[in-house]
Formats: sequence, structure tokens, C-alpha cells
Amino acid sequence: MTTAPQPAETPEPLWVPGADRVARAQVTRFQAWAAERHGAPAAVPGDPAASYAALHRWSVDELDTFWQAFAEWSGVRFSHPYERVLADRSMPGATWFPGATLNYAEHALRAAEDPERAGDPALLHVDETHEPTPVTWSDLRRRVGSLAEALRRLGVRPGDRVSGYLPNVPQAVVALLATAAVGAVWTSCAPDFGARSVLDRFQQVEPVVLFTVDGYRYGGKEHDRAGTVAELRAGLPTLRAVVHIPLLGTPAPEGALEWDALVADDVEPVFEQVPFDHPLWVLYSSGTTGLPKAIVQSQGGILLEHLKQLALHCDLGPGDRFFWYTSTGWMMWNFLVSGLLVGSTVVLYDGSPGYPDTAAQWRVAERTGATLYGTSAAYVMACRKAEVHPGRDFDLSRVKCVATTGSPLPPDGFRWLHDEFHEEGVRDMWIASVSGGTDVCSCFAGAVPTLPVHIGELQAPCLGTDLQAWDPHGKSLVDEVGELVVTNPMPSMPIRFWNDPEGTRYRESYFEMFPGVWRHGDWITLTPRGSVVIHGRSDSTLNRQGVRMGSADIYEVVERLPEIRESLVIGVEQPDGGYWMPLFVHLAPGARLDDALLDRIKRTIRENLSPRHVPDEVIEVPAVPHTLTGKRIEVPVKRLLQGTPLEKAVNPGSVDNANLLKFYEDLGRKR
Repeated sequence: MTTAPQPAETPEPLWVPGADRVARAQVTRFQAWAAERHGAPAAVPGDPAASYAALHRWSVDELDTFWQAFAEWSGVRFSHPYERVLADRSMPGATWFPGATLNYAEHALRAAEDPERAGDPALLHVDETHEPTPVTWSDLRRRVGSLAEALRRLGVRPGDRVSGYLPNVPQAVVALLATAAVGAVWTSCAPDFGARSVLDRFQQVEPVVLFTVDGYRYGGKEHDRAGTVAELRAGLPTLRAVVHIPLLGTPAPEGALEWDALVADDVEPVFEQVPFDHPLWVLYSSGTTGLPKAIVQSQGGILLEHLKQLALHCDLGPGDRFFWYTSTGWMMWNFLVSGLLVGSTVVLYDGSPGYPDTAAQWRVAERTGATLYGTSAAYVMACRKAEVHPGRDFDLSRVKCVATTGSPLPPDGFRWLHDEFHEEGVRDMWIASVSGGTDVCSCFAGAVPTLPVHIGELQAPCLGTDLQAWDPHGKSLVDEVGELVVTNPMPSMPIRFWNDPEGTRYRESYFEMFPGVWRHGDWITLTPRGSVVIHGRSDSTLNRQGVRMGSADIYEVVERLPEIRESLVIGVEQPDGGYWMPLFVHLAPGARLDDALLDRIKRTIRENLSPRHVPDEVIEVPAVPHTLTGKRIEVPVKRLLQGTPLEKAVNPGSVDNANLLKFYEDLGRKR
């Protein structure tokens, strides 16, 4: 007798939230409230997984009702009421809350209105000394009011662009909020970006004000940026004012304004009431196929999406301290600042993630009393390899959740985090691996405080996010690898790209493969129990330590060197959680890849782009493969380096010289 095949057993979860955590969670309270007032499904007694699955289904099936309910529950202040929630749900082009007016900065500073909270820290700033310096809610509000008035005196009006070349310091938060308060549009880059990278971004949006530092400290060293700032000023002819922030103590260059003078007045902020879809900020893609995309997101869309993520998914509120290791050049900085929206204290760490030792970030979490600590998967794996013991060596008793993003957290990372805390008696440590993108400045899937955590998996798709895995023909897949798609609009999706008046580049970026459906560029699996597995990028973006950069940026600077005829850079996610980034170079006749040239290549990338994107290896190749239309072949080479056989990685008929690909196949097989 043959036995019928049995269904695969559900794996044991790594962590299950306790009944108290489930009961206290804001998502639990929201579900009960929405069930009573807006027809959401009631929670299933004793079954948090079924409760969340029903709530998620309702949130995407009844998209308008969900967002109406959430806006009401979270107390969004519409100074002028909206006519309806979703006037047009087509993608691209969805129209949210037409008629409504509001202001993001007003919401970010609401806690300062409470006399009992005004003296509490809104920000905790930490540098490489790891000693926190607080900025109270009342002081933050005063500084924003003073700077917003100064911007208005400088002629900054709604819709004007204001830029920051700043590290993760309180001045950056003040500048962002003051910009939003006047209805202008914020954009920023971190000061480890070279002048060319910054100009490729800022020149597109033509800022009228530039906030800049004289330098920054990283890895125990001072890095002077006066020369770069001079290049930026010369390359941005639309600037009306440059504001000097002397982090290294140098005097303001000629013609620049002093930061301290602009934030000295005791002024109540005036919040410009702008339409829901008014631009809040511009973020940038990596620029893989040319200039970085200048992604415009709206005041109302970001406000609602971040309130949802932070309150319902991260379970943050007043009394929490929110720390995520990031820089101003990454969307996670914008997400971190939004911790103010829910009244949490935001921890700003300006320094190296591994200085003076690998455990630096854990020490910051300890000294700031962080309740949610976010970092990169790469940092977790580095701590594991360095035999750091955070649960043993630091008092992390206030940390309720360790979250990771930037790349998928490998299974060993889940186990290591769990064991480090479990063995030290911290048995209720929630590990949240999350995944989203700069493109929406949010998460598609990740943290849910009421659900179990399984090794190697994100807990669930986020509320209001109709996340699916599709095959190339648009068929929805379960328990199979597919393209990450979102089949209904999210409020934080870009309202447009800057300098893309017809929307052509926007459509090509996300809607070309599946018209009307957002295709993000990740490989994912949706499991039968509702969790999500991320397999890495399906495009060729370089994602180093959570910071994206496009290959085009690398090519642009490397190929200025006369010895380099052409180059090819690939970022390869590895099974152990590592990230290997080789640079292949086709040399000019007579050139030799000696130590001197190697040093020049690395120095050029470090100084002009970012120290994080210096390649792990530089490898000489006889030539670089191209498509028949002359484009460098990146994704097929990446697949070859990951061990995919040549016949499955690329169609040889689409390559100008298919024989070149054998080298990469052999290299991938050896690795």
C-alpha cells in the first residue's frame, strides 16, 4: 500500500510573542477599534496569526476604508477636510485624499505641545564618544520655528528645494522639519559622498539653499570637506544661500551664513498648510543606468505611511527610544526622523558602525536606552564573526526589538541574535527583518509585533500593502520564487520623478514589466503561512551596508583613469550573509594592474563616491560583455558569479561576445 504524501510540517518558530505583548500591541488595539467603527474583522480569540491575516486582507480589499480608519485612529490633523480617500487608484497616478491640507512637520512636533513632555528628549545625539546629548521637544520646536522664519526671510517658498550635505546630527533634523514647515522640498546627501555624486543628485532639483558641514568625524578621524563644499557651491548656480555648520570648528567661508544665528530666535513655528500630495522630499535611486532617479514623495503620503509603520508595525509610541544606524544619504534616515510622529525619542548616531570596536552600535543602544534598535544584516553578521556578545556584555534590557534591513538577514543571523539574548535570560526579544525600498520610503513586509518569527523569514506583508509574488506572466505564486509586486497603490509611492514631466522614466522604472502593477526588483517567496522570504535584488543595484549606489556611479569615476578602458562592477549576496563586490577592469593598451593602479582605483572611488563602495577585489578581464545594443551586461554576470550555469543565466544570442561569459561562469564555480 502506498501512503498519500503528507503536507510539509510547519517549522517551529524561533520566537512567539507573549500574550501580554499581543494584548498591549497597538495593532491589536487598532483592530478592535476599527472593527467597532469601520467594519474591520474582529480579532480571532487566542489566534493572533488568524487575526492579523484577516486584518491584512481587509486592509487591501477595503483600501479606502482602511486608510480612512487609520488616519482617524492616529489623529491626523487635516486643516481642510478631504473629499474622499482615494479618488484614482491607478498606478502610477493614484490620487489620495484630494482636497485635504496638512503639514508633516506639525505632526512631527505634536509632542512638544504637551507641557508634561516638553522637557523630555525628542532627540538623543551620539557621536563616537558614545555619550548621548539630548535635544528636548520644546527646544526642537523652538529651533524649527526660528529656522523656518529664517528660510522665509531668505525667500524660500512652498515648492522650493532645500538641500543638506550633512551627517546624522540634530541640525539635519531641524533643517528637514523647518523645510517641511514652510512647504519647501527637502533633499540630502551624506558628507562621505564625493562632489560628483552629490551634484548628480542636487543639480537635478536645483536647490535654493544648501546646509553644509565643514567636515565630519568617522573612525576616530576628522574628514575635512571644505574643498567639496566649494565644488558644490560652484556647481549649484540656483543657490541663494549657503548655511555653514562648523562641526570641526572652522569659520564660515565667505558668503555663507552661520547656523547658530539662524536658530537663535524664540519663535513659534508656522506650519504652511499644503495639499496632501504636496512634495515633502526628494530621495535618490542608485543611478544604475544613468543619473540617479530623483524620487518625489508627498507630505501626506509619507505622514500616513510612516505613522502606520511606526505605530502598528514597529509598535512605537511615547516613552520609546528609536535607534536605527543610518546616514542622511539613505531612506532609513528619513524613516528614523519620522519616529517623532509617534512621539518617540529619536537616537541619532553620527559615527562609524564599528568604532572603536565592532560592538559600537550595541554600546550606543545601551547608553541611549533604545527600545527599538535597527541595524543592517551585514552588521549582525559581522558581530557574529567577531564573537561580539551583546546580551552578555551590555545592559540591553530596554530593547524590545532588534530590527534589520538593507539586505536579507541570513538564517544564521536570526539564530545568533536569538541565542545571544535567550542565553542571557532575555527570552522576549523580538527580531524583525524588514524589507522595502527608497522608492516608497517604507516597508513592503516585515515587523508585526503579534506574530511569531521564523528563521530566515519576514513576519508578514504590511497593512495596506497588496504584496504578491508573480511569475513572468503575472500569475500569483505561493511557496515559489517570484517577482515582488504590489497590486494596489500605497500613499508613499512617488508622486513623480523630478524632471520627468511625462512620467516616462517613472513608468519604465516600476510598471514596464507589469503595466498598472508595481514591480520592485526583488525576488521573494510568500509562504503558505503568510510570511515572506527575500532572495535579493533582481536588478543590479549595488547595496553595500544598507547604502545603495548604482554601477553607473562607479563607472563614471573609474573610467576617468586613463589606464581603464572599461569596467564592470557586480554586487553579489552570499549564502553566509556577506556581500562580495568585485570590480572587473578592461585595461587600456600598455597599462598594468599593479599596486599603484590598484591604489588609484580604490582611492578614486573612496574620494569621489563613498568609502563603502570600494570594491573587495579588482580583477583584470580581456573585455566587458555587452548586449547587442551596447549596454553592459550586469544581471547575467551576477547570476554567473552566484553559480548559475551559463545556459540558465543568459541568452548567448543577446550578447555581443558570448565567449567572454565563460570567464565569469568559471569564477562563479570556483567561488
